[in-house]
Amino acid sequence: MKKTIAVIGGGFGGLAAAIRLAAQGHSVDLYEKRDKLGGRGYQYDINGFKFDGGPTVITAPYIFDEIFEAAGKQREDYFKLVPLDPFYRIFDHQGNHFDYRHDHEQMLLEIDRWNPDDRPNYDRFVEHTRKIFSLFHPYTDKPFLGMPAMLRIMPAVIKLAGYMPTYAFVSRYIRHDFLRRVFSFHPLLIGGNPFDTPSLYTLIVQFEKEWGVHYAIGGTGAIVAGFERLFIELGGRIHLNSEVKEILGEDRRVKSLRMADGSVHNADIVVCNGDVPFVYKHLIHKNFRKKYTDARIDRFNFSTSLFVIYFGTKRRYLDSKLAHHNIIMNQRYKELLKDLFKARLLPDDFSLYLHMPTITDPSIAPEGCESFYVLSLVPNLKANVDWQTLAETYKARVLDFLQDNYLPDLRQNIIAEHFIDPLHFQNTLNSYHGAAFSIKPTLLQSAFFRPHNRSEELDNLYFVGAGTHPGAGVPAVLSSGKIAANLIQSDLQQSGE
Repeated sequence: MKKTIAVIGGGFGGLAAAIRLAAQGHSVDLYEKRDKLGGRGYQYDINGFKFDGGPTVITAPYIFDEIFEAAGKQREDYFKLVPLDPFYRIFDHQGNHFDYRHDHEQMLLEIDRWNPDDRPNYDRFVEHTRKIFSLFHPYTDKPFLGMPAMLRIMPAVIKLAGYMPTYAFVSRYIRHDFLRRVFSFHPLLIGGNPFDTPSLYTLIVQFEKEWGVHYAIGGTGAIVAGFERLFIELGGRIHLNSEVKEILGEDRRVKSLRMADGSVHNADIVVCNGDVPFVYKHLIHKNFRKKYTDARIDRFNFSTSLFVIYFGTKRRYLDSKLAHHNIIMNQRYKELLKDLFKARLLPDDFSLYLHMPTITDPSIAPEGCESFYVLSLVPNLKANVDWQTLAETYKARVLDFLQDNYLPDLRQNIIAEHFIDPLHFQNTLNSYHGAAFSIKPTLLQSAFFRPHNRSEELDNLYFVGAGTHPGAGVPAVLSSGKIAANLIQSDLQQSGE
């Protein structure tokens, strides 16, 4: 039976669920707080430059393809993905780099440049991660609603040492200090600390090896535009500048949404792409929260936040040593991450992710110009950092570092600039404590132990996005949309509706 479904939030998770539900024949309205869709994938247009606001590493194209196939369409007709190689160029603190490549033999040659003794060790590491991937990949688009589902996978977690911290897991195989960093950084892409994120998340390594790392021509804004076009073609309705202030319920069921302008919209089912801790604490009345009390929410361990600078230059930097995706590691690795994740300090130093998309796609900048974004991990707002006072100083420090080490005469060539900080994640993106990746991916905050895709408080409320299963990162968030849509379909069939 056709249902009226409201989707809160137009990020990747909300769009993935909305499209699947519209393709199933439901009447779907999507409510987005901001002036255009995208969520963390929002694209900024500044002085002729297009800057992707958030995720830039695109893996597992099949997940995108599945969404369009569910609607009887072909993804290639909506946006184009191109493979990148190297996936990442990873620099040590002296400016020497490792090219993280798709081809296995080329990876071995890179290892040879650093430590030939780790060549056979890398083969064993890859084989181990392949086993982890084979066992756990099927669960990335399945819900974990009960403890039995968790108990079924625990023997495999134990057998494959999936509980071990990623850095310790890598260190069982790799001996060279810098190479240990190279092969343990992936948890940082999903808000985790390599020193406590369980090694079961090394399945990300195999996601990349299986399907590669890609870039969408036009940036992630092109992906969002493709999703938007498809959703409208399916009869979906988009409401921009429409902030939901309260999810109204009765007898364990959502009845309607109260908007910032005071209007109320009824819905049979609600899918929420908002940050789960924020939604429970600020959009759902305490009377409906028996499990997710304020105290329970505050006991979660949250990810770090981000400081991101978007900048465009009036000259090209094609003669630099930079690739499309660059990771610039600090001399301090463990100590820096300890400062960020545990001590909640804003260190004087930093490690950076530098995105240079115009090396692949000059169309997103004016002719003869270069587009960049540089990201620095910073503590979330549980730290005592006054960003209103410190933001400009921190931005200057990062840009000065890039000018001194990677981009000569940078400051005099910048003609477009914007930045976001933890206050943006809290106030604009409604991320609890400004945590950029929501709940941190630890062993006891994964799968069944994360907030569930079907709410445990309101029977017809479903969650998608980084704060629910399977977690942060584009493939996981898109998979959460599939999980929610399938759950809704299954629940309706079981109820006979």
